[in-house]
Amino acid sequence: MRRRELLIAAAVCTISSAAFAQDTVKIGLILPMTGQQASTGKQIDAAVKLYMAQNGTSVAGKKIEVILKDDTSVPDVTKRLAQELVVNDKVAILAGFGITPSAMATAPIATQAKVPEVVMAAGTSSITEASPFIVRTSFTLAQSAVPMAEWAVKNGIKKVVTMVSDYGPGIDAEKSFSDKFKADGGTIVENLRVPLRSPDFAPVLQKAADAKADALFVFVPSGSGAQFVKQFVERGLDKSGMKLIATGDVTDDDQLNGMGDVVVGVINAHNYSANHDSALNKTYVEAFKKANNGLRPNFMSVGGYDGMALIYGALKKTNGAADGEKLVAAMKGMAWESPRGPISIDTDTRDIIQNIYIRKVDKVGGELYNVEFATIPNVKDPVKAAKK
Repeated sequence: MRRRELLIAAAVCTISSAAFAQDTVKIGLILPMTGQQASTGKQIDAAVKLYMAQNGTSVAGKKIEVILKDDTSVPDVTKRLAQELVVNDKVAILAGFGITPSAMATAPIATQAKVPEVVMAAGTSSITEASPFIVRTSFTLAQSAVPMAEWAVKNGIKKVVTMVSDYGPGIDAEKSFSDKFKADGGTIVENLRVPLRSPDFAPVLQKAADAKADALFVFVPSGSGAQFVKQFVERGLDKSGMKLIATGDVTDDDQLNGMGDVVVGVINAHNYSANHDSALNKTYVEAFKKANNGLRPNFMSVGGYDGMALIYGALKKTNGAADGEKLVAAMKGMAWESPRGPISIDTDTRDIIQNIYIRKVDKVGGELYNVEFATIPNVKDPVKAAKK
């Protein structure tokens, strides 16, 4: 009799566990919480927590559970963690991905397991082509580089040296900027690249100085901008008369105040500024700072915040069904208002469509901000658009 009672109890536990599993949607959040891109992980993790605090921990009758893993921006680690999350933790969604190689390393797992991969940070154009289950809520580098090239030509800049980090997004930024700048009549004097890991900007900055160009166009990933600016000043380029123009990764809100007045006047193009003038963004910035000891949100944070909005919205559309193919289908074409402005998911490419803003670094209330002064609305990824 005792043995029978134990068997029944075990069966009940098994059924309860299965029911719990069905009633819980697990999200595997893979981010660089330590290492060179740690600021990216910190910002996205904080934004994910804020979104859930504001919108609850359940949607469409399902409890949402986020499992955070630190991949230190090492793609082999990312891949192993993704496999463990899918096989052992039974996650329904993979999300995060601080750099392109990490997002790419996960793509085959997303495809094989039929699990959506929501890219909240990495910015190489080709990422969404690596798996039909990848959907992006961050940006592509070309979305910022092309408008920056257009602005440069229109504002009398005729000769440019480009300097980018030598990996997917940097190569995208270099090519997109250079192609557009030359097409509009400008001259690229030289294309310079620096290593992604442990970059030493000094040698390439000397080459840029020797080139005597009108401007230096720069892309380095979020978290590396402060080091670049420090070496830019050390080489005396801030006093050389050569303008500094960039994608907004360089003048990252997370590090901007620490860069000093040398960056005042830097023109850059990007999708989000903490200074963006909308009621929704003001509420977002205030809530983010309150929840994170005064930390200012950056463009990576909105990639995470909007990634959660995408996941919640898709689950509402599927009535809580966490089947990967149904979720991706639900995500395509979704549109909503973000702290960065109106955004949507391209039905064809699964990439984000968003406004790009031309900004100037300036002092506002004693702090440095990227102050927007022009808007290019509803920008699709130019690289994919060019292929059509």
